Amino acid sequence: MDLKLNGKTAFISGSTQGIGFAIAQSLLKEGARVIINGRTESKVAEAVQKLNESTPGGGPPSGMPPSGMPPGGNARGFAADFSKVDEVNALLQQLPDIDILINNAGIFEPKPFTEISDEEWFRFFEVNVLSGVRLARYFFPKMIAKDWGRIIFISSESAVNIPEEMIHYGTTKTAQLAVSRGLAELTKGTNVTVNTVMPGPTKSEGVADFVRQLGEANNMSAEEAEKDFFKNARPTSLLQRFASVEEIANLVTYVASPLSSGTNGSALKVDGGVAKFII
Repeated sequence: MDLKLNGKTAFISGSTQGIGFAIAQSLLKEGARVIINGRTESKVAEAVQKLNESTPGGGPPSGMPPSGMPPGGNARGFAADFSKVDEVNALLQQLPDIDILINNAGIFEPKPFTEISDEEWFRFFEVNVLSGVRLARYFFPKMIAKDWGRIIFISSESAVNIPEEMIHYGTTKTAQLAVSRGLAELTKGTNVTVNTVMPGPTKSEGVADFVRQLGEANNMSAEEAEKDFFKNARPTSLLQRFASVEEIANLVTYVASPLSSGTNGSALKVDGGVAKFII
């Protein structure tokens, strides 16, 4: 299927690894130009190199790199820490006009509710919620002006299944759903859409480390810890395994494409059936 993404430009926050990196790879394979983001220049440079090496010849059929893109590839990147508003403002001044905004930057940390300080609550909202708010506030009017654009928030099934072990994280994921739906209301009669994708437990680098540590703490192998996690912590999962980052990226890539024009204001699950409701 041709997703008609050739020549489109996407910015993906928090994309030097994990789900964000997989989304960048998927978009590149469909012919899009991608701009990735991480907290350090070295991480960004390493990820850009990997992306351009993994998708040789991707992008516009002319073979000429678009303005600002390095020769030999359609990926570039900028460093910015989304917990620091001054770095976000500096990033916005460097970014070109884009067609697709994917708000993927986020943090998570299991922690008992009574031990979550005010400072940590604010930090989670700063990174998980305000990162997308600030980017959307900047790019949304530009998309409306040219009458085309895609804004996608990467939330989580934890938005509707608040995990008792990280209530602060789940709360920020719920907030993303509200921001996304509210913003979609402002797109009436245009070719701009705003949606949320809700991954379930996904085997990104951070989650793999979490499972390994969980296993070590309980004298289990990583494989045993994964089985135990789905038996006890996420028993409603129909997959009974972690999704791959590519499985999440597949849905995001479709939602980012012109073919998804009939989907707007939606929260789309790719959670392996963890959330037990039918809509």
